[in-house]
Amino acid sequence: MKHLIAPSMLAADWTKLREATDLVNTSDADWYHLDVMDGRFVPNISFGMFLIQQIKSLATKPLDVHLMIVEPEKYIERFHEAGADVITVHYEACPHLHRTIQQIKATGAKAGVALNPHTPVTVLEDVLEDIDLALLMSVNPGFGGQKFIYKTIPRIQKLKDLITVQNTKTLIEIDGGVGLQNAEKCLQAGADVLVAGSSVFKAKDPRKAIEQLKAVGKDIPRLV
Repeated sequence: MKHLIAPSMLAADWTKLREATDLVNTSDADWYHLDVMDGRFVPNISFGMFLIQQIKSLATKPLDVHLMIVEPEKYIERFHEAGADVITVHYEACPHLHRTIQQIKATGAKAGVALNPHTPVTVLEDVLEDIDLALLMSVNPGFGGQKFIYKTIPRIQKLKDLITVQNTKTLIEIDGGVGLQNAEKCLQAGADVLVAGSSVFKAKDPRKAIEQLKAVGKDIPRLV
């Protein structure tokens, strides 16, 4: 499968929301990535259901909603109703993770689980067959524009090994500081979805930046 590109709308110019949405619609991007932050799980507040509804009304591609919030189980149905096609919760925020995954899948959305940079990928061993997506944070969650943590690369390889052993179709998504300088290494290690914020929306030509990220990895053998 060719890797997917999911521009992070957190990095877009919110005074030009329609233009940013149209850019993704007409580009080589595959998903919209939407970071929901509550100021509790992470030290920042972003946006909620209303803004997701607005983007959904304009979008022609799936909405990949990443919940960086405590008690996500209270809001799963409402985020799906707002337009989320993929809902990802944090392992660190879910004491009853399996139940929350089943709650997401019951809405009809694809279910994802995210891990902070310090959390071992092995914690996903018992839920890999239940999830559609495993998201590895390659920065500390909460703010855009951070530098990529290169220890993420061996974490991708370890997670890919677990997926291969269990023979699941779980996608690996990388979020944080992703750009042309590290995209190839992520893909070689086994990543399937690249979230790109600043490297797209802060570029002189965002459409070209998406095109370049989508083109990375052609004819490049993976390490796993």
